[in-house]
Amino acid sequence: MRLRSGVLAAGCLLLQAMGVAIFLRGFFPMAVRARPRGEPPGDGPAEPAPPGSGAVSNWSAMPPPLFRKVVLVLIDALREDFVFGPKGKQFMPYATQVIEKGTSYSFVAEAKPPTVTMPRIKALMTGSIPGFIDVVVNLNSPALLDDNLIWQAKTAGKRIIFYGDDTWVKLFPKHFVEYDGTTSFFVSDFTEVDDNVTRHLDRVLKREDWDLLILHYLGLDHIGHVTGPNSPQVGPKLREMDNILKKIHISLLSKEGEASLPSLLVVCGDHGMSETGSHGGSSEGEVHTPLLFISSAFEKRSGPLTQPELVQQTDLASTLAVGLGLPISRNSVGTLILPVVGGKTMREQLRFLHLNGFQLSRLLEENTPAYEKDPGYEQFKIAEKSHGNWIKLYLEGNNSEILMNLGKKVLKQYLEALKTLSASLSKQVAQYDMYSMMVGTVIVMEVLLLLLLSVPKALSSRAEFEVPLSPSLFSLLFYLMCLVLCAVHVIVCTSAESLCYFCSMSWLTALGVMMLISALMCGILSAIGKILENSRLPVKNPVVSSSSWSEVDVLMLAGTIGHVLSLGASSFIEEEHQTWYFLINTLCLALCQELCRNHFLLKECDPQHGISLKQNFDGIGEASDCKNIDVPTSGNSKLDKVASSAEFIKGSDKWISLASPWIILICCRLLRSLNQTGVQWAHRPDFGHWLTSSEHKSELSFLAAVSLVMIFFLVQRRCSLVSKIAMALGLLGVYSYRAAIGNVVFPWQHDSKDISKGITEARFVYVFVLGIVFTGTKDLLKSQVISADSSVKSTGLWEVYSGLVLLAALLFRPHNLPVLVFCLLIQTMMTKYIWRPLKCDVAQITIMHYWFGQAFFYFQGNSNGIATVDVSAGFVGLESYVEIPAIFLTAFATYAGPLLWAIHLLCYLSSEVSRVSYLKTIWKSIK
Repeated sequence: MRLRSGVLAAGCLLLQAMGVAIFLRGFFPMAVRARPRGEPPGDGPAEPAPPGSGAVSNWSAMPPPLFRKVVLVLIDALREDFVFGPKGKQFMPYATQVIEKGTSYSFVAEAKPPTVTMPRIKALMTGSIPGFIDVVVNLNSPALLDDNLIWQAKTAGKRIIFYGDDTWVKLFPKHFVEYDGTTSFFVSDFTEVDDNVTRHLDRVLKREDWDLLILHYLGLDHIGHVTGPNSPQVGPKLREMDNILKKIHISLLSKEGEASLPSLLVVCGDHGMSETGSHGGSSEGEVHTPLLFISSAFEKRSGPLTQPELVQQTDLASTLAVGLGLPISRNSVGTLILPVVGGKTMREQLRFLHLNGFQLSRLLEENTPAYEKDPGYEQFKIAEKSHGNWIKLYLEGNNSEILMNLGKKVLKQYLEALKTLSASLSKQVAQYDMYSMMVGTVIVMEVLLLLLLSVPKALSSRAEFEVPLSPSLFSLLFYLMCLVLCAVHVIVCTSAESLCYFCSMSWLTALGVMMLISALMCGILSAIGKILENSRLPVKNPVVSSSSWSEVDVLMLAGTIGHVLSLGASSFIEEEHQTWYFLINTLCLALCQELCRNHFLLKECDPQHGISLKQNFDGIGEASDCKNIDVPTSGNSKLDKVASSAEFIKGSDKWISLASPWIILICCRLLRSLNQTGVQWAHRPDFGHWLTSSEHKSELSFLAAVSLVMIFFLVQRRCSLVSKIAMALGLLGVYSYRAAIGNVVFPWQHDSKDISKGITEARFVYVFVLGIVFTGTKDLLKSQVISADSSVKSTGLWEVYSGLVLLAALLFRPHNLPVLVFCLLIQTMMTKYIWRPLKCDVAQITIMHYWFGQAFFYFQGNSNGIATVDVSAGFVGLESYVEIPAIFLTAFATYAGPLLWAIHLLCYLSSEVSRVSYLKTIWKSIK
């Protein structure tokens, strides 16, 4: 059956989408879930029954609340060392005093990736572990339908007030009796976003008509995104937060004499921040946050200060539920933080732990088929039995030391059981559906191989591909493969202990997928057989058809295939930048070898070197290809002029060409030292951290100024006069913007106290960006509509490229401007001194652009983790959060490296077409 290339591509695209969908369904693990939230919460389980017939406990109701009011202060991106480290002692004196000598308990809460705000709020309020799929909906948070602390409190009649990040309002609509939300995405706002929360405090703290007050401060997170954790603006912000905590704590203490129950102040962070100020990954700075419980119900600290204990962030939901007298959320995998209830009687503590254990065991039952064999479940049943024995002694009035020792033993058994149950449930969240992932991968790889086999036919004049569909459907191999795959499907689905998405499909759907996989495989084998058969046929023109692969061709093929295969290992994905660094370095060495061979060996061994130009120009008349233009030995003046314009390597240019790969290697080595990325070594200091520290602002300013000047000289060479002036003014505006926000300083500035948002300066640059891009677009339209002049099209493409370079210079942080300089420098050198002298074909140049584009993605400091995404780039020049521009600017700044190399590829190919047209015109005039 013959298909047009467009039909084949559309069909392959649909099959690829289906394969990717199946893979992603297995890649994103299903969260642990309990029964629906809509059921009204009951009183919970009673105490374990004492041994003996008819014996029952006299405590079956939910325990009463332990605190009258609870204030939860969530400081976004609050790192552990901001409170417990030197910065805490310097900028948060009141919090430090309470931690060291006050009535408080301090912990280090570990957050599970992804460390972004919305999944972390879910974890804090539900006690569950959100998956990475929640990162996708982080920009537009839907209402949370799972059982959670806020819903339980509202159902119990608690009055909740909230001020801060409007993500809470989206997750919990109609749950707050009073709220005031602020957008969390306008990261250029350091003060107003927090002032909008603090302005309500004095009024609310005087009132008595609330039970739970939640405050979410965003300023520290915004400072981290824009300037990093070592910014001089971090200290004043921490001092501001310390004063707010002091105000709240003193207000709560002043009203405790009027009430029977104490109040509780909880201070925590949703996540931390990396050394670059971003978050989303799993580095220590991102996952470790402080967790403080401050209340007069706790004993005053005495003795030396110890290292805070490590707890899970999900433990907060269970602990607050017990403190407010609410049922623990059904989906919670957290455990009770025992010191918070340590001041209660032994019976109350055991009651709290039993409630937590019962909830975890029920959750395990609903998500694990063989739950009775789970070690945590067995430990819980043993502790429950021991708890019943303790209750029997307690009800008998036994107050001896035996009762106390047995209580401590049961307490220890419960804690071990809770820890094991929580670990078992948390592990289920990280379990991947490997069977579904493998099915999706097989479909994607088969379609990819089919596309590769169809490329020669698709590029031919007829652009048709013969799909060997009918023979394969009726072949014996097809039926054998279907039978084998169905047998494997039955074995996997009947022996799997955990749930599998592909196994949950109907048998008819699964059979259809198996038949599709079998048909694709048979079609691929049939196509390969035809290719091998055609290769044995005699060749009509061996001179034209014969081709030899150079070392560069072999390297690019092996490197591309090797990179694809390396993505099968998670460690290679985490450190993918190392793969690209290795490939481009090896490519430079291979190009150096090719240049040496081209300049020293080929010209000595080619006896026809002197007359090859005429043959190549004759070929131009028949096909637009000037791939082998050499230096002629002709006396014709016009021909000599053409030859001199076509002579790429002459005099000093020859040695510059030979040195180009080594210069590119040096540039790449310098760029590697600028930004550490990946996972394993991302914490190590680099030149970028040195530049961004406040002590080296003058060095950073000098580097930024030199980089902007070099960008101008590298870009302006092919621009019109108007675009050159716009580019110069735009780059001056870039420096002015960075000086306005305090990143760099002008020579006449002694300090950067007058810091603003740089709105005017950034918009000044945007005007020139749009002007240059508009000029280039006008030339492109002119080349398509008015005249078919390829030189006009080439100029238009270059002007669009120049406008995007100016936009990248604006969005890049100052220490990353050398990345843009080296990008332009390498492109210039490769164009003039490598690609043209070696007469590289389109496929080689395309692959080289792709390789260098990927390498420059990592040279920017990016990685495959979302923590390296520079969110602040999306708000350059914006006074408020506007979704579409913010998303576009963030995406452009993140993928500027690959995008600029892709557009440069278009510019280069267009300029080569223009150059060929010019040479054809000159040759016709010579004739």
